[in-house]
Amino acid sequence: QVQLVESGGGLVQAGGSLRLSCAASGRTFSNYIMGWFRQARGKEREFVAAIRWGGGITYYADSVKGRFTISKDTAKNMVYLQMNSLEPEDTDVYYCAAKTTGHHATQGKTYVYWGQGYRVTVSS
Repeated sequence: QVQLVESGGGLVQAGGSLRLSCAASGRTFSNYIMGWFRQARGKEREFVAAIRWGGGITYYADSVKGRFTISKDTAKNMVYLQMNSLEPEDTDVYYCAAKTTGHHATQGKTYVYWGQGYRVTVSS
């Protein structure tokens, strides 16, 4: 059973930085895509970033490109989202997700496994 546990969110001022972590367990993830998504109450879930565990190819939403960086630590089965130059518009609950490799890395509906979510609040 795949388990994804996020940590590292919290409250930060605009312009600040946070790093989200996702601890993955229950599988060998070499053929997986790991993604980060975010969702505000009453809004649709939004793709943020994704990384292919094998090869490390990354994908980013235009809204975070240049500010956020997704990375992985294969030895620790960890995925990270480094968020810099945060804006109040980045305030959301952030979710770690996983799917077996394939197409549609940016589409949340194709992901099978989800973490519980971690709130990020950016104050102006």
